[in-house]
Amino acid sequence: QVQLVESGGGLVQPGGSLRLSCAASGIIFSNSALGWYRQAPGKQRDLVASILSSGDTYYGDSVKERFTISRDNTKRMLYLQMTSLKPEDTAVYYCNVPFNNQPWGQGTQVTVSS
Repeated sequence: QVQLVESGGGLVQPGGSLRLSCAASGIIFSNSALGWYRQAPGKQRDLVASILSSGDTYYGDSVKERFTISRDNTKRMLYLQMTSLKPEDTAVYYCNVPFNNQPWGQGTQVTVSS
């Protein structure tokens, strides 16, 4: 079955950086578009970045030029490099397949606070 396991979150000061990782199993990884979502308390879960099997990427306006999504098909890993973090980036971050969501993992908490 599909399993998505996120890691790498933590507490960071505004302006800091974090790198999130997602280990995926149970999907044809190299052929799949993949994305990072986030959900802040009391808000809906939103797609913030995605990467196609071709390597083409998409970013939401709120994270453009600060976040970088990448993938390693050999290791079946998805990454999100986050820089210039802001308090409004605080959320639980999840990985999944855009437009064909699989069972959600537990997510990884990112807290941006001084």
